[in-house]
Amino acid sequence: MSTRIVVDPITRIEGHLRIEADIEDGKIKDAYSSGTMVRLLEKILLGRDPRDAWAFVGRACGVCTTVHSLASCRSVEDALDIVVPPNAELVRNIMFATQYMHDHTVHFYHLHALDWVDVVDALNADPKKTSELAQSISHWPKSSPGYFSDLQKRIKKFVESGQLGIFANGYWGHPAYKLPSEVNLIGLAHYLEALEWQKEIVKVHTIFGGKNPHPNYLVGGMACSIGLDDASAINAERLAYVGTLLQQGKEFIEQVYIPDLLAIASFYPEWTKIGGGLGNYLVYGDLPTNGYRDESSFKLPSGVILNKNLNEVLDADVRDNDEIQEFIHNSWYEYSTGDESGLHPWKGETNLKYTGPKPPYDHLNFDEKYSYLKTPRWKGHAMEVGPLARMLVGYARGREDFKEVVDSALSKLNVPATALFSTLGRTAARGLETQLIIQWAMEFYEQLLTNIRNGDTRMADTSKFDPKHWPDQAQGVGHMEAPRGALAHWIVIEDKKIKNYQMVVPSTWNASPRDANGKLSAYESSLVDTPVANEEQPLEILRTIHSFDPCMACAVHLYDEEGKHISQVKVL
Repeated sequence: MSTRIVVDPITRIEGHLRIEADIEDGKIKDAYSSGTMVRLLEKILLGRDPRDAWAFVGRACGVCTTVHSLASCRSVEDALDIVVPPNAELVRNIMFATQYMHDHTVHFYHLHALDWVDVVDALNADPKKTSELAQSISHWPKSSPGYFSDLQKRIKKFVESGQLGIFANGYWGHPAYKLPSEVNLIGLAHYLEALEWQKEIVKVHTIFGGKNPHPNYLVGGMACSIGLDDASAINAERLAYVGTLLQQGKEFIEQVYIPDLLAIASFYPEWTKIGGGLGNYLVYGDLPTNGYRDESSFKLPSGVILNKNLNEVLDADVRDNDEIQEFIHNSWYEYSTGDESGLHPWKGETNLKYTGPKPPYDHLNFDEKYSYLKTPRWKGHAMEVGPLARMLVGYARGREDFKEVVDSALSKLNVPATALFSTLGRTAARGLETQLIIQWAMEFYEQLLTNIRNGDTRMADTSKFDPKHWPDQAQGVGHMEAPRGALAHWIVIEDKKIKNYQMVVPSTWNASPRDANGKLSAYESSLVDTPVANEEQPLEILRTIHSFDPCMACAVHLYDEEGKHISQVKVL
């Protein structure tokens, strides 16, 4: 006999996600993922100036900030055949890398670590032993016995007062927690340190983009100028500060994040066999070094892996009408072509048709529509996107930089490459990718300085910025690798205005409902066969779902406990 459990909302994510799971004999027999929010940014953009789209779509999320704006600019540049100058490409890459450094580190500590680290048990740690352990795995200076003792006293006051603040409502003491007390204390200490560090690294965005979140972009380049002696431009002082921030980020990632990741992972070997899911992986590729159209120059290579076959990497074409399609069989939308058809995003429709129950839900009817997310497919296949997909594609393509970091981690953890196909593999891949990103960020920074020293200060090509240079009709696609995975914006321009705009985001791929053939998507598939020790505290569900780092974007409606609509927050 199975039991249906509901986790709603999934916390420590961006947006609103509901998971329902059928438990049988202590394991998940079936699972359902429902996005319970809607924004309809695609509708907001219709009829607007394509050059303004980046500012609207950037507000889809404040966590993965910059990515939608960059994808939007690329879609317009692709449609209008605009090539950005090398400096603008380098600045975009630096901002991209900075976002990865920030996002991956914040995810590990503030969104995912508490699935593995028992905060309350850290009170049982011996500060001296904690210090010895910390110094054995890293040269990070904040590792003295006094440092850990003082931290322990601070947390003890919270616990004794019954007010755990940001650590309230955790499943502390759950049998699935396996870390020694000393490792729990290290994880807790670095959780707090990461809070301080993360507000520093994003200053790179404010220097090049004016602010964070939602830094400024520009179709044709970047909306900043270079003038080494100009107080109002990207001058020598600001460039030097960018270098300092990147170096500080490199030190925190290499001396704190990666050692913690490997230390924690070593205590959970069973999770290298849980949560693998689909085994199909999709990567669009990113970080161009010779122009956006030259995919062979990407630091993050594109490709598709099916059925965990690392011996073959297929090519993906975001322009092919037969490759990428979105379906709505189980989504609260309707198509003019019928609910069973799939549409390529250039021909995509976003027509809301909500027929489901009003929140708060009891149980959703999964024989009908049950999510605000559409269901994208690549040649009919459900795909996983994200750091694990990127690391696997780079590894399978034989890239030495990928093989070096992956093989080193596998050796330290004493596990085979197949361990990557798991919840823990997904979490580890995010950290390993960050190691590559920081190396590339420093390369981009040095290349930018070299260009400037050689007299090249161009930051934008505005020769086609005036609509009088545009064709009557055009279409383009801006694809990229957001921290959470493959992201693309498709635009159709007619009479100088946006005729159609479709965004397929990483969490659409991963969190979407099953299709008309009953094929599960990444979240649902990864939860099947996951053990659940306590149905009242489904920590194991959180571990696997958090390993994807869900980003469902911001909801706009609020309901009271009886489902009555009480307010609407209008944005843009």
